[in-house]
Amino acid sequence: MELSDEIHIDAPVDVVYAALNDPEILRASIPGCEELIKHSDTELEAKVLLKVGPVKARFAGTVTLDPEDPPRAFSLSGQGTGGAAGFAKGGAHVTLEPHPEGGTILRYQARADVGGKIAQLGSRLIQGSASKLAAKFFANFSEAVQPATEG
Repeated sequence: MELSDEIHIDAPVDVVYAALNDPEILRASIPGCEELIKHSDTELEAKVLLKVGPVKARFAGTVTLDPEDPPRAFSLSGQGTGGAAGFAKGGAHVTLEPHPEGGTILRYQARADVGGKIAQLGSRLIQGSASKLAAKFFANFSEAVQPATEG
């Protein structure tokens, strides 16, 4: 499964990049995130409660960040297990660039593979759920970042 989108965030590139590396902002932005622990500048551990269709599961996993061209671009990869519900693994490439009218354009391309009980739900349901989760994350993230630039 693949997802991609472009989001305009009303904050400068360096502020958006810093927020993408702030565990508290990420924890507040990730739907269902119960815990996010930063082990180093590139290693995070997360516990997330997700509901995909009729399947509700707590996933525990790790995320590795690869800052290839800070603050303009970075990649991340991760994997998690949800017990009987199955597993998920994937990654994303994120680019940030100044918006001509102010703020930042954030573009991402993400891919994910799922297995186990959750994979039996069908790709359409999983794709729809993933799109909704991504939209919710970026809405939460934009909300968390933009007030930090005001006043």
